[in-house]
Formats: sequence, C-alpha cells, structure tokens
Amino acid sequence: MNAKNLQELLDQTGNTVELLRNSQIGAYIYPVVPSEFTNFRREVIAWRETAALSDQSHHMVNLFLSGPDALKLLSDTGVNSMAKFPVDSAKQFVPVSPGGGVIGDGILFHLAEEEFVFVGRAPVADWLTFKGSSGYNVDIRRDERSPSRPYGKPVQRDLWRFQIQGPNAWPIIEKINGGPVEQLRFFRMGYMNVAGERVRTLRHGMAGAPGLELWGPYETYDKVRDAILEAGREFGLEPVGSRAYASNTIESGWIPSPLPAIYTGEELRPYREWLSAASYEATNALAGSFVSDNIEDYYLNPWELGYGPFVKFDHDFIGRDALEAIDPETQRRKVTLAWNADDVAKLLASPVDPKGPGYQFFDLPNANYGSSNFDSVVDADGNLVGLSMFTGYSSNERTVLSLATIDPGVPLGAEVQVIWGEPDGGSRKTTVQPHEQFAVRTVVSPAPYSVMARESYQPGWRTAAS
Repeated sequence: MNAKNLQELLDQTGNTVELLRNSQIGAYIYPVVPSEFTNFRREVIAWRETAALSDQSHHMVNLFLSGPDALKLLSDTGVNSMAKFPVDSAKQFVPVSPGGGVIGDGILFHLAEEEFVFVGRAPVADWLTFKGSSGYNVDIRRDERSPSRPYGKPVQRDLWRFQIQGPNAWPIIEKINGGPVEQLRFFRMGYMNVAGERVRTLRHGMAGAPGLELWGPYETYDKVRDAILEAGREFGLEPVGSRAYASNTIESGWIPSPLPAIYTGEELRPYREWLSAASYEATNALAGSFVSDNIEDYYLNPWELGYGPFVKFDHDFIGRDALEAIDPETQRRKVTLAWNADDVAKLLASPVDPKGPGYQFFDLPNANYGSSNFDSVVDADGNLVGLSMFTGYSSNERTVLSLATIDPGVPLGAEVQVIWGEPDGGSRKTTVQPHEQFAVRTVVSPAPYSVMARESYQPGWRTAAS
C-alpha cells in the first residue's frame, strides 16, 4: 500500500535514516538558469572584482502571508524577535521544532502593514503553511519553486528576483535608475527604476560584496534583465549561471540545507501526517560519511549553525523551552574548513587512475551529492569533533572549502580531517557509485571565509562563527 503522507512512509520503512540516505531524488538542482554563461570561474571572480548578476527567480519558494495575525504567526514560530520589525525591512527567519532543532531558514520581508513574504527552501514554507492553517486570521499563498527539470515546458513564477553585487554594483545600479539610489542600511528595503518599471529593492550582498536584491512581476523578467545587462556592460557585469551560484554560499558562510528536525516527536505527528509522501521532507537526500541509526543525531540547534544571535527570549515561540535549557558556550560552532591542496588533487585524479582507489566523485565547483550533507570531521585520534555540511571550490580563494559545525574546544588553525565518501561502498542514492572513503586534511578557519564578507556583513548575520 502506497503511503499517503510522511508519517505513513516512516511507519512503513521503519528506519528514517536509511530512507533518506537512499533517496532517489537525485542531486539538488538550481533550476532553469543556465549552467554557465561564460565559465563558472569567471562568473565567481566577477562578484569579487567587477560585478555579477545573479538570477534567484527559480530555486526558492515565495510564501506570501497577509492579515491581522500574520505577524503573530511569525512570532509564534520564529526564534527571532518581532518587537522591532518595521515595514520595508527584512530578516533571516529561523523556526525550530518543539525540541529545539532547526527546521530551516530563509529571508522574511516585511512588505507592508500585515503583509510579508518568506523566501527560502520548502521546509520553512511547509511549516508556516501548516501552522497558519488553524487558529490564525491569516491568508497564505504559495509560489512554488520552479521544477528542477522543466523539459522545455514554459516556467512561470509570480516574481523575478535578481541580485546585483560586486565593487562596481553601485555605479551600475545608479545608471539603471537614471540617478542616485540611496544606500540604505543592510536588510532595509526601498525602490528603484528599471526600464520604466518601479521595482522593490533590498540592501544586500552575497559573499560580502555590496549590492541590491531586486524583484518585480515575472512578466517583466526579460525587459528588466536585458536593461540590467546593457547598463552593466561597461562595468564588467557578468551574469552568473547556476553552476557558480553555490560558490557564494561557501564564501559567505551560510549552511543552506540542514536536515529539518521534524521526523520524531508525538507533537509533530499531525504535521508529518499533513506532509505528503512526495514532499521535500519525505524525499530529502541525506548524504555523507556520518551515519547514525538515530535521525535525531542529525538535528542541529541555532548555535551550531551560527544563528545564536537571532535567538531572542522576549516572546513565546515553539521550541523556546528547549532552547532556554541549552548553554550556548558548550555548543558546536560554525566554521569554514580549508582543504589541503594535495589531498584535493588526489580526489580529482581518482577518476583517471584505473589502478588506484575509486573515491566518491568530487564535482566542481559544488561537490555536494545530497540535499542535506553530513561528513564526519575527526581529530588526529579519530574522534568525531564536528560535521562538514556543505563543500565546494571557490575560484576567488582558489581553495576547496567546506562549512562545518565543530566542537568549541577546537581552535582556529587546528588541523582536522573530513572523511569524504560514505561507508561500506556508499548508499543507493543516484548520485553515488561504489567507492572508498578518503580522509582529507583541513584547517579550521573563520566563517565567513571571505575577508570581504567578514568585514562587510552586519554583526550577527553569518558572522557569529568565530
């Protein structure tokens, strides 16, 4: 009998870890946007040296919330304080489960009185949709992410969403606008003109580079994009393809896909019965060398992900009691691990060495082969001291980096090893072929790794690691 919801699927399979480790969903794809416009190295370097145009229109859910209880719903579910959240501002929104495990995160925009939009991956959008469906006077509308494989069929979204970033971003922005644009504070919203359209803006900048995020109705997508590229030509503006896009995550220190902490607990049974058997949560591909029989060993609290500064106990919210019982000083912290170049060379040479060991394939620039990635980080004695959760190559740093959460006693500059590849030859995921594991030497480094990001970001936003 086919399972109708996540809870039935878990009951039928009996082992949540094995279910997710052997997911057949395939690799996580940044959909619709071409893989490369020039080459991924040139596109990544552009946001450091000139300017880059990132197309964020397709890979995230837009969840629109409006009504008298919209703010109350957000306050009841988020660790963030809503006491000071004025219109025309945004914040990184983090909900946790009753047990204190992070469900996910994303950007929450306060568009107008009683009007918000959450932009991010499905787990938070699903949680807000479920919680808002009873007991709240709120209207919820979803604009789902674009299909990973549209197979040539037309793709339609409610909004396009672009980001212009880099040292030349502001001259481009003011040329597009036809005059000066106020440089608002970080995560404040405004307006500008593009090709005769008045569009909303957010002061932002991935990997620390200055810039704006812009959005507007999808039917103006082509006109707006063409105008941005034309204005940016003289300033070296490069369009960023989907292959390069993940590199800004590595440089800026954001762990994008923690496992949603929703698979256990009787309090969450109604939610699991609400989630479909084809939901993100049911098909999420768990990958990496860290394997435990207990799915709760994959749950992470806000401090482990660098979200500790967002936790405010000035309001009641789901999971508050669990978080109040945690001593932040004893928790793992977010860091970047810089991989040893000789070890990376061995991994990259493995596919063309028919006599040598076969390692799990290491793709460039994004090496992740699951949606939620958990590689064991061990010390010189083989003791587990952390988890590596997102791995790739930065063309700007010319280094392979991984974002990790690591024990508080491990200092910056320490050498630890990331175990690359899964045990026992690997799982049955479609992204895995039989392989051996390889211990990669790495150096514990700050997060964000990019000096520009560390020095430019507002304190508390992706900077809490070190």
